[in-house]
Amino acid sequence: MAIDLLSIFSAAAPYLLVTIATLLLYEQFSYIKKKGPLPGPTFIVPFLGSTIPMILNPTKFWHDQATAAKSSLSGLSANYLVGRFILFIRSSEVSHLVFSNVRPNAFHLIGHPFGKKLFGEHNLIYMFGDDHKDLRRRIAPNFTPRALSTYLNLQQKVILTHLNHWLSISSSKSPLKLRLLCRDLNLDTSQTVFVGPYLSQEARQKFNVDYNLFNVGLMAIPFDLPGFAFRRATKAVSRLIHTLSRCAVESKTQMLAGEEPTCLVDFWMQDMLRERESEDLDKIGGHLFDFLFAAQDASTSSLLWAVTLLESHQDVLYRVREEVVAAWNPLSGELLTPEMVRGFKYTEAVAREVVRFRPPATMVPHIAGEEFRLTDEYVVPKGTIVFPSVYESSFQGFTEPDRFDPDRFGEGRVEDRVFKRNFLAFGAGPHQCVGQRYAINHLVVFIAMFVSLLDFRRERTDGCDEIAYVPTIVPKDDCLVYLSSRFNPFPSF
Repeated sequence: MAIDLLSIFSAAAPYLLVTIATLLLYEQFSYIKKKGPLPGPTFIVPFLGSTIPMILNPTKFWHDQATAAKSSLSGLSANYLVGRFILFIRSSEVSHLVFSNVRPNAFHLIGHPFGKKLFGEHNLIYMFGDDHKDLRRRIAPNFTPRALSTYLNLQQKVILTHLNHWLSISSSKSPLKLRLLCRDLNLDTSQTVFVGPYLSQEARQKFNVDYNLFNVGLMAIPFDLPGFAFRRATKAVSRLIHTLSRCAVESKTQMLAGEEPTCLVDFWMQDMLRERESEDLDKIGGHLFDFLFAAQDASTSSLLWAVTLLESHQDVLYRVREEVVAAWNPLSGELLTPEMVRGFKYTEAVAREVVRFRPPATMVPHIAGEEFRLTDEYVVPKGTIVFPSVYESSFQGFTEPDRFDPDRFGEGRVEDRVFKRNFLAFGAGPHQCVGQRYAINHLVVFIAMFVSLLDFRRERTDGCDEIAYVPTIVPKDDCLVYLSSRFNPFPSF
């Protein structure tokens, strides 16, 4: 029997080899045809393409894509990742064609090349048309001035707790790495603001473990098989969504009892009950996870770059401190009020410039739902994953775009309006970030408290300010700083 099987295999081997060779040639020719006149690799590694270089050094990979796109009249470049043809878009105008969803089936936001497996099918990212518009309408009450004022107190208390902790572990002899500390601060803030009292301390600890598994999976090879980081991430997301769904159930019970809203999910449930609307609370759990993902990693990136850029621009730091101290005395024991925060015009300009200069999510992946002419020279094939580069747009149009200059957002220049089409950090079109006011508020409050309460100094090393992807962008050294209190003792609130 063994001899017969060996004979069969020997006879079939040439045909098998021919079949494999044919598939590999088809893959190569298909890639070359899709690439057309665009810059990009001439030959690709079967199936993987440039996946390994992208994972090993994402900074270099995306820099090379941007450089190639810059050399092209169309502002586009091509590549191949895990069996998928990809397109990098440097041009702001071409990016707007993708963001605006000019035809209903032209481009679909995916958030991550393999995002549906990670985030789940019912995530806000993947909704379009009337369902998407209706959901955004129902989300709007979560970001009214009343709601933002409630969140403001929660944000400050979390920030103060973490600043105190940072001081307790700081040393004049060795710097702190702020990246993981800022991540923990933001995870605590997001949990407190979004589902506050409905997440026990034990649930928070489990939540943090699962969220870390999800983060690792974002940067892993997307093999959805047991033992791989991607599979662990998908399982973690399911648990996270289940936890958030339970929080929504508890919130609905509280709002039915007539309690006042204390967090985002309360405002959502209160509005649903007021409008007599019904919603699958499991879906709301998915939407809450979408909010948390958007707020968590993006804000961590912005906080780190704010510290980095303020430390390297002492004139800007001085002006921020001057503005904040003129309105707020930390020794009073009082928190910042909404009126104070609204009055921090220069600090907000700094926050917006941080986001422009170092947009956290440098690209916003979409998938082409049909063939679409992006430029006179190029038609994007159906199924292509396209990467509009928010980062590249941030350095187009603006006055001296390579310069960190918060005054560009001041009343005299208003470059956020003049060059609005280049300021894409919060997206554009129907999927523009619904929580951008919350995000800017969070960054403004952090900056105001951090610079007013702490003195800080970077540990300067070669390349410390270079960009690293984790998956949002952060300083390469994880933002090494020496911290000390500006008050002795540290103010109590």
